[in-house]
Amino acid sequence: MESKIKDLRHQLFDFKFNKSLNVNDFFVSDSNFYAYNLLLSWPKWEKKIINIFGERYSGKTHLIEIFLEKNKGLKLDLNDLKNYDLDRLRLNENIIIEDLSEDLDETLFYSLIDTIDKYNKFLILTSDKSLSYLNIKLDDLKSRLKNCLFAEIQKPDDILIQALITKNLADYQISLDPKLIDFISKRIKRSYGKIKEFVCTIDEISLKKKKPISLKIIKEILEEKFD
Repeated sequence: MESKIKDLRHQLFDFKFNKSLNVNDFFVSDSNFYAYNLLLSWPKWEKKIINIFGERYSGKTHLIEIFLEKNKGLKLDLNDLKNYDLDRLRLNENIIIEDLSEDLDETLFYSLIDTIDKYNKFLILTSDKSLSYLNIKLDDLKSRLKNCLFAEIQKPDDILIQALITKNLADYQISLDPKLIDFISKRIKRSYGKIKEFVCTIDEISLKKKKPISLKIIKEILEEKFD
């Protein structure tokens, strides 16, 4: 594990400011390997509807962009479906809807799934939690969603925490000593959101103080906001 982290760190510090969502910017670890591998294995899926789920900032949108680099697909906003001719879906092999939640038009969404079935297309859904646990009132829709192929992006492991910290810092053009990144990664919560929030805080302080981030500053941030 130690050697893997060192090799990864060496690669990460070559980053330039870049917020692109291409395959080269996505870091695969045990936490996200299944979801990543599943999308790359299209169209050899056991089911036509898949649900990629994981907490906010876990990389769901990034994975979708990687998928669309390699395959044709149509992104739809569920809120726009009322004015959309569902029969037009036959023109697309893959339909993608992101950030599904319980706040949806169940009847309309069920009609979408029926249309997907009718034309034998693939439907990719992303959400913060598994769709099987959504509080769906329409029994037929609930049954359909429970029968998805599920792929969870789990909490970040050690190597992914280091990658996320370094990549997020690079996005803000902030460079920290590897020892400081080690220090942060061993103490921050295993949460994509907390890692993002921590780096944003580092950026704010860096701009305000206009000097390099020290171990003392990092300790203060961790104790005050992330303890």
